[in-house]
Amino acid sequence: MSEDVGQSIQREAMEYDVVIVGAGPSGLAAAIRLKQLDANLTVAVLEKGAEVGAHILSGAVIDPKGLSELLPNWKELGAPLETPVTKDVFLLLGPQGSLELPMWAMPPFMDNHGNYIASLGNVCRWLAGQAEGLGVEIYPGMAASAPVFEGDKLVGVVAGEFGFGKDGKPGPNYEPGMELRGKYVFIGEGVRGSLAKVLKAKYGLGKDADKEKYGIGIKELWQVPDAVFTPGLVQHTTGWPLDDKTGGGSFLYHFGDNYVAIGFVTHLNYKNPWLSPFDEFQRFKHHPEVAKYLEGGKRIAYGARAISEGGLQSIPKLYFPGGVLLGDSAGFVNVPRIKGSHAAIKSGIMAAEAAFHAIQAGRSGDELAEYKAAFDGSWLKKELNVVRNAKPMLSKFGTAIGGAVSMFDMWTTHLLGGFSFFGTMKHGKSDAESTGAAKDYKPIVYPKPDGVLSFDKLSSVFLSSTNHDEAQPAHLKLRDPSIPISVNLPKYGEPARLYCPAGVYEVLYDEAGQNPKFQINFQNCVHCKTCDIKDPSQNIDWTTPQGGDGPNYPNM
Repeated sequence: MSEDVGQSIQREAMEYDVVIVGAGPSGLAAAIRLKQLDANLTVAVLEKGAEVGAHILSGAVIDPKGLSELLPNWKELGAPLETPVTKDVFLLLGPQGSLELPMWAMPPFMDNHGNYIASLGNVCRWLAGQAEGLGVEIYPGMAASAPVFEGDKLVGVVAGEFGFGKDGKPGPNYEPGMELRGKYVFIGEGVRGSLAKVLKAKYGLGKDADKEKYGIGIKELWQVPDAVFTPGLVQHTTGWPLDDKTGGGSFLYHFGDNYVAIGFVTHLNYKNPWLSPFDEFQRFKHHPEVAKYLEGGKRIAYGARAISEGGLQSIPKLYFPGGVLLGDSAGFVNVPRIKGSHAAIKSGIMAAEAAFHAIQAGRSGDELAEYKAAFDGSWLKKELNVVRNAKPMLSKFGTAIGGAVSMFDMWTTHLLGGFSFFGTMKHGKSDAESTGAAKDYKPIVYPKPDGVLSFDKLSSVFLSSTNHDEAQPAHLKLRDPSIPISVNLPKYGEPARLYCPAGVYEVLYDEAGQNPKFQINFQNCVHCKTCDIKDPSQNIDWTTPQGGDGPNYPNM
């Protein structure tokens, strides 16, 4: 938020050995590992959510591999991995029926037995407690709004700025925040973070990587009666309601206190600009194989976030002068497994060890190339290497053929130690570039929500406990305010009003149905970042609002 005035503002500075942006699994793992290596290191973690876990949203079936490496006694310490997977089902859906795909036909790493169903937000809350017990300083409600550079190196971030007016200038209650400076700065903001975006551009971190690719995951948490609750059930689907050329699928997990975590992922390289991921999800819940698990239940939470889907090809350079990228900021997600938390924890461990050795050697502010070397020799890179072609195959061949070919490729690549007969496939266009012209597709008429299984956007946003101070400037910035109406509306039907899962973007008309106007309801934003990714004109920049704003997810 401070880019317009930050150069003229004087701020106090606090010095640390390592400053970590983001209290997700990668940032907290890094903080814990640093303190394990040297209790005297000073470590600060900044979290833009009102509390740790407030902005964390994931399925989540958690592979405990990373956590076991970080804290081998996590069970004794009370980690909230409460429900082991007991049943693993994968369905190919048609409009009414389904076909169960045999798990034995899938590569062994696709089996979820040995994993746990949990709330990743609650896992992060628990990790924060472990970190604080080791002496880590955690600052929730403190958005890192701008990087601090000295020469070419990143030396810190600005955090805790409050009180901008709608004009973007400091208001009467303006607080300048502080500079938190570190010998090294770790960026663990999650997917498409605003600082990571600036740093990738400044240092050209993606110039040798493939295009970044994403999906949007929309999730609801239900509480259901005993009659339909099956503790430990994991059900994934692909197919309906999406067509064969539109990638995506669902998850449905039973855990905890009669909770059903249900969600739908739509790959953001879809072509039809009339498609609404939110409404596809609402329609999906009416399928008999899904509705039976929600019968008599109550929806208690809602949220959405982007998912990194580029895989190994799209991972940027991981380090730059003074800092590194962690977790989803780097793209460490295994797309076929729908898992990233174990990878995020591993990335935090590797970065912490690299920084520890550098600080021990008297270094600071340089490039932690050792982090990349550790990744290159890790189980994480081997895991991502085996599945590297799954996403591009789905994009190239469609769900049916692409799914079959990618299954063959993953099996053979697994058995051949990383060798693929297909080499390493490219992703092609960016998700924004994949958007087709409105005239080439039929508008989609979605069923009206029934208020029992399906709902509208605004009632959904209410369940995310989202709040933004309306006095601040909108954190969703248009590079050119004319483009939504002059370009996106005639060419694409202005898809922002459809791809946004929170009703942030609207096109309004006068009483005569003329004079369209683009409206941004930034107060509704659940911080999913989809607009920053999918806007076909790449005209929207998602920036962080003031700290503490946004969703406040319970048990997500």
